[in-house]
Amino acid sequence: MDRLLKILIVDDESSQRTGLAGMVKAWGMQAETATDGGDALEKLETYNADVVVTDLNMPRMDGYELMKTMRKEGNSTPVIVVTAFGNVDTAVRTVHEMGAYWFLEKPVQPNVMQTLLRRAATHNGVSKEKVTLERTLQYKGSLGEMVGASPRMQEIFSHLQQAGPSKACVLISGESGTGKELVARTLHMLSPRKQGPFIAINCAALPETLIESELFGHEKGSFTGASERRAGCFEIAQHGTLLLDEIGEMPMLTQAKLLRVLEDSKVRRLGGKAEFEVDVRVIAATNKVPDDAVKGGNLREDLFYRLNVFHIHLPPLRDRKEDIRAIAESLLVDMNKKHGVQATDFSPEVIQVFETFNWPGNIRELRNVVERAVILTRQGTVQMSALPVNLQAKPLAAAAAVGVAASAASEPDGSLQLPMGTTLEKAERELVMRTLDFTQQNKARAAEMLGLTLKGLQAKLKEYEA
Repeated sequence: MDRLLKILIVDDESSQRTGLAGMVKAWGMQAETATDGGDALEKLETYNADVVVTDLNMPRMDGYELMKTMRKEGNSTPVIVVTAFGNVDTAVRTVHEMGAYWFLEKPVQPNVMQTLLRRAATHNGVSKEKVTLERTLQYKGSLGEMVGASPRMQEIFSHLQQAGPSKACVLISGESGTGKELVARTLHMLSPRKQGPFIAINCAALPETLIESELFGHEKGSFTGASERRAGCFEIAQHGTLLLDEIGEMPMLTQAKLLRVLEDSKVRRLGGKAEFEVDVRVIAATNKVPDDAVKGGNLREDLFYRLNVFHIHLPPLRDRKEDIRAIAESLLVDMNKKHGVQATDFSPEVIQVFETFNWPGNIRELRNVVERAVILTRQGTVQMSALPVNLQAKPLAAAAAVGVAASAASEPDGSLQLPMGTTLEKAERELVMRTLDFTQQNKARAAEMLGLTLKGLQAKLKEYEA
């Protein structure tokens, strides 16, 4: 940790207190001392300790009562119990019943104590972060940077909270743009590895000839162009988290080598002779249905089972439209900070469009639309005029489409319903002609709304004239 750790040492024996305090200061930490449990509680009111180290047998208030009172008062600071040989059974009971972090026998071994203090402080930081995120989830329907109050997102948040602090592999699935990397980063921030690196690699973006070098590294001269030794992602992500995005695009031979690394926690650079241990949590993501990827031969079955300890599936935005407004408002805040502007909110018409559009590009597409709108608006309420043309036209186009044919009806989401028996040719012609009517015969705009090139639209009009 970068900041100075604060340790509270509680012992009724002066020599024990001063001796341990001296060691703690020599390790670059801050030490405060207390003579018994009552004194410790008074010190804790003003001294924000990262770890408490306490003896058990003390006058006025012993270590057991100290922990019991701390627990009752909601103080979750980790406690290390230091005890004499005859009190080991009591210490074990204290750990189990009162939730002490660890216990040590006197005399204390300095290297063991130093390691435990740092681990306990790290555990304390992760616990506080988790509590903060849980409170945010409870009151705001969000977890870290993720937003969503819908039942499906609440379930995902629950899974993240359970999986985050563990070392287990996680497989994240979902369409492109649903936020798989954001989920991976949230898992990283919920884990004891949050102080370590988070490294993301897109398996689909790397040539087959380079992906192994990117993952495992290489030695100088291991292949043409390898002019120097290079560390791979596993080395760079040491004591952190590695996200393997689009795992189904990884070559099968590389998948076999990855499986070996996951099982042994050892890596060998390309061209290297020796293996070395790595401590990396692996998270994988795919925009395919994992079972289909296995059946289709794109993902090894044994690798799938190794990665699929936790499986988190992200629904597309169209299946959780009740979250769209909250997501858009969160993005509005982010974009104001990014571009130094002061867009305040969205007009009711804009919100209606957001909530009825199907968002084929999911949150990534919504983010782009909000960013564009914020830049154009700069100050005040985001109006329809700040949206792309296809979204500006949506409500009016839906209304105009009601008149495509006497037998046609508009659905609540603005889509067009035609009776059974309508030919594809007739439906297409009516849609094209009504779109032209709506744009007042502006062919370029009609082509854009229909997803055609201008030449493609002109070709269709010629067909209709024939």
